[in-house]
Amino acid sequence: MHVPVYYVDAFTDQPFTGNPAAVCVLNSWLDDESLRKVAAENNLSATAFLVHGEEGYEVRWFTSRCEIKLCGHATLAAAHVMLAIVGSARDSVRFHTRHHGILTIQKDGDLLAMNFPAFFPHVLHTLPDRLIEALGNPSGLSELLEVNDTYIVVFNHPGVVRNLRPNFALLESLHPHVVSVTAKGDDEDFVSRYFAPTYGTPEDPVTGSAHCVLAPYWAKRLGKSHLHARQLSERGGELWCDLEGDRVIVKGKAVLTMQGSLSI
Repeated sequence: MHVPVYYVDAFTDQPFTGNPAAVCVLNSWLDDESLRKVAAENNLSATAFLVHGEEGYEVRWFTSRCEIKLCGHATLAAAHVMLAIVGSARDSVRFHTRHHGILTIQKDGDLLAMNFPAFFPHVLHTLPDRLIEALGNPSGLSELLEVNDTYIVVFNHPGVVRNLRPNFALLESLHPHVVSVTAKGDDEDFVSRYFAPTYGTPEDPVTGSAHCVLAPYWAKRLGKSHLHARQLSERGGELWCDLEGDRVIVKGKAVLTMQGSLSI
């Protein structure tokens, strides 16, 4: 069988920056191991699989190692394919997920706006063993939080986040936790980086789902509900986030870099 596949750079309007994702459009679901193998063949941080359903598409996301419950950049990539390439006359698309209900993505000027759940972290008063060592023993720790098996490490300067040199083997030993690091920005409201080696992604270039946590945290800390964010990976990416009660509207741009078909 031949599966249409699209490569899209998310949270950017410039090719070869942002976070690359593959989008595969299926007639029906393959078994889970086949989906994982396709994701591994794509060799990107995530692959979104779509199957047309009632009132939209069913969506699942896989890395080279496993399925993930929520993925921002691959959702943005899939919406770009559905709204700009396959169905350019439409203004919105609905994705039915297995863990987070229906996600609606709509055009917002030159951005795509994703309606995601908000997650509110709690403060940790004790440092997990080897966490700071795994991040390269940086100074300037401001606060430590946790939600949904994610440590959120807040630093007091964006330069600390930019210059981190993590030990990925130690980070992987923190399984099942992944690590998001963040600080108040200079030209943006906040900056971040995201490390998930246990899921096959040592550093994720731009992580939309992490902003379901970061946006509520910074909205409360900065006293504003409309936020501009930047992820400081090597590829880099830009996001806009609006906090609306228990939802976060995560906005970004996307650009197609390649399309073709995959033989299975």
